[in-house]
Amino acid sequence: MRLRPRNLPASGGSLQLKPNQMPATKTKTKTRAKPKTIDAYLAALSEDKRAALQRLRKLIAACAPDAEECMSYQLPAFRLDGKVLVWFGAGANHCALYPGAVLDAFEAELQRYDTSKGTVRFQPSSPLPANLVRKLVKARIAKNSAKPVRATDRSARRR
Repeated sequence: MRLRPRNLPASGGSLQLKPNQMPATKTKTKTRAKPKTIDAYLAALSEDKRAALQRLRKLIAACAPDAEECMSYQLPAFRLDGKVLVWFGAGANHCALYPGAVLDAFEAELQRYDTSKGTVRFQPSSPLPANLVRKLVKARIAKNSAKPVRATDRSARRR
């Protein structure tokens, strides 16, 4: 069976287009370069988002001094003992902290923020309070340290 484009007649004639219909062509889309560092990620943001996220970055670093900065899932993150502790980033209309599944314990304190599973969204003009960020990071450290270490050696795994 020979395949033919949808708008090409079976007789093999010319392309028949409806009025105001353009033939399908591939268009080039600009793709932004993926940031390799947190500084590169922040440099691409507007001034208000950059300031809010730099403040958040300093707070997280102060709460977890042994954590190292990294990029994970194209978002700035902090890693502690080989596990990602928290992520943070900016959307089109907000900034966000991604501490994972520790938000249930802070439901009352997070009422004025837009939250979803593992995400706290806030406006750059009204950043998260330092005390709340400290509590979220400390809760995430406790949760990560309570998890058992996974076996990385193939012989240690059950078959």
